[in-house]
Amino acid sequence: MKSKKTSLATRAIHGKKLYPYQGSVVTPIHQTSTYRFANSNDAVRYSQGDPTVYVYSRYHNPSVEDVEEKLAEMNEAEAAVLFASGMAAISTAILSIVKAGDEIISTPALYGGTYRFFRDVLPQFNVTVKYVNADSLGDISTLVTERTKLFFCESPTNPTVGIVDLYKAIAEVKKAEKKSGAKIVTMIDNTFASCLHQSPFNIGFDLIVESATKYIGGHSDVLAGAVIGTTKDVKQVRQLAKYLGGCADPFAAFLLSRSLKTFELRVQRQTESAMKLAKALEKNANVLRVLYPGLKSHPQHKIALKQMSGFGAMMLVEVKGGVKGAAKVCDSLNVAVNAMSLGGVETLVSIPVYSSHVNMSEAELKQHGVTPGMIRVSVGAEGIEDLIEDFRQAIKKI
Repeated sequence: MKSKKTSLATRAIHGKKLYPYQGSVVTPIHQTSTYRFANSNDAVRYSQGDPTVYVYSRYHNPSVEDVEEKLAEMNEAEAAVLFASGMAAISTAILSIVKAGDEIISTPALYGGTYRFFRDVLPQFNVTVKYVNADSLGDISTLVTERTKLFFCESPTNPTVGIVDLYKAIAEVKKAEKKSGAKIVTMIDNTFASCLHQSPFNIGFDLIVESATKYIGGHSDVLAGAVIGTTKDVKQVRQLAKYLGGCADPFAAFLLSRSLKTFELRVQRQTESAMKLAKALEKNANVLRVLYPGLKSHPQHKIALKQMSGFGAMMLVEVKGGVKGAAKVCDSLNVAVNAMSLGGVETLVSIPVYSSHVNMSEAELKQHGVTPGMIRVSVGAEGIEDLIEDFRQAIKKI
């Protein structure tokens, strides 16, 4: 996929529409469920596969397509399809690839919703998920069989902000394909990094899934998800989306279109603040450790340097006192908000054992690298000195 001449910010704001034309500067909200035909020939054209004929908003909608086109441009991809949530995007993309009897290989550190989809839902369809640790990706070839259809990972991981060596993962999958004769689709959840800081397609991945609720939306006021890739792969996902029904709403698309205009400004500011906050928290006596890819103390800092252009705005802070200490900190913050999401302009904190990884066994938490005293921090766009002081006074109360 060739890089575009225009900047990321320009692509996010205009998409391909870099020409003057009359009409609204802002893309209109096509808040309709169905569309008026000029005459019955439109229905005939649709039945013959003409993609320019609008029929029903579960199939396609101009407001939604505007955002899909911009997301594809931003990721230097051929196509994108928008969904009603990140999990709708993930589940539909995966079910478009696997069928009963197939196998998936995944790294174990995953967003809790994705992990529970793997653990609780896919077995009902006779789909098996095998896990390979990020530090032993060479084991992929030992796990691959003729039934392996998908390699899935996220990096940085949710919530531990771990880094998967994406170049090595792709190399090992290619090696396993050659050895087994299997064709394995590679898919990555790029939510934490976003296209501003990581370009999975340039590394060799086939599909990107992302919770557009997070940095793409960026204002904690919209639910959405996206699948991005080649025209062929996205067409397959889009076809299944028509039947599963997790399609994006036109008004949600309008909010996303608004958010894309400030995407680079927001995420860059949040990233810069995250580095400053991480360095400040690392010096706090009541903090056991700070996991942020931009810190030299991060176990995979060198890998992050290799595959990321920036380190994002997510970090994990482990404090003294276990879950009680973590709760004390979250309840004592005045600027940061105790809420279960990420990517917004507000700094948000949550305790993984109470949120994304609730109701998991000790063995599962260990597999995910989650401990009771961990606090996930999504750094917002507030003044950084205000944030540093807010965390300092809250941690002091442990």
